[in-house]
Amino acid sequence: MKYFIRKELFKSLLLPVLFIVPALSSYAQKKKTDVSIRVLSYNIHHCNPPSKAKEGLIDIQAIAKVIRDSKADLVALQEVDVHTARSGKDVHQARELAKLTEMHAFFVKTIDHQGGDYGIAVLSKYPILDSAAYKLPMQEGSGGEPRGLAVITIQLKGGKKLRFASTHLDLKAVNKPLQAAELIRLLDNGKTPVILGGDFNSVPDSEVISILDKAFTRTCTGNCGFTIPEVNPNRTIDYIMFRKPGQLEVLSHRVINEPYASDHLPIVAEFKVK
Repeated sequence: MKYFIRKELFKSLLLPVLFIVPALSSYAQKKKTDVSIRVLSYNIHHCNPPSKAKEGLIDIQAIAKVIRDSKADLVALQEVDVHTARSGKDVHQARELAKLTEMHAFFVKTIDHQGGDYGIAVLSKYPILDSAAYKLPMQEGSGGEPRGLAVITIQLKGGKKLRFASTHLDLKAVNKPLQAAELIRLLDNGKTPVILGGDFNSVPDSEVISILDKAFTRTCTGNCGFTIPEVNPNRTIDYIMFRKPGQLEVLSHRVINEPYASDHLPIVAEFKVK
């Protein structure tokens, strides 16, 4: 009888352990597969430092240094020149920046400029699995400047996939809500998490950001720091935002105080990809 009682007592003590051990193992495995990734968004003003605007100086090295110092894995760039007269007919700024930072590049043209191209780009430390270019809508007769969206897909360590995008919305107030709605439509693709960086030409309490907030989560919504102008900044128009918050967690967000290289200050955010 005593043996039976001891045996049953042992079973009752062992049973919870059998449930706890697999649970702990599963938790440890999940933590092991979490990946952190750092994202930079930067309007680079075609690599023309504002203090050198009159001379027309192009300083690609200065932009590359900002990117390298940020230790970003992914970079969303705006106002990128390719083979233009002002930046050099033989210069592809996206490719040159990729070379200087040891990253992969994808450029999307939005307008013709000085015999070359002008637009947006993304840089990635991860190989680019696929890429896509999209035009954003404008109201007919608005006099706006053509705008676009550059999107890439990458695969992180552990096999997780991520979509990353760069955009630059128009200055015209009539076009920005149309473009925001199109961004939401284009970047809604099911299970894959999405991170979007860009110059949205819109302050946080604007209609445009309100539209985007319905679908995206910004990496910072409080005291985030201003991004423009580069000296004595007084407003925020550059953002990093994301979809699938259950798969992405913001670890940090900051504005980089770099007043020389461009007329915008770059922003950097770090994520945990779950």
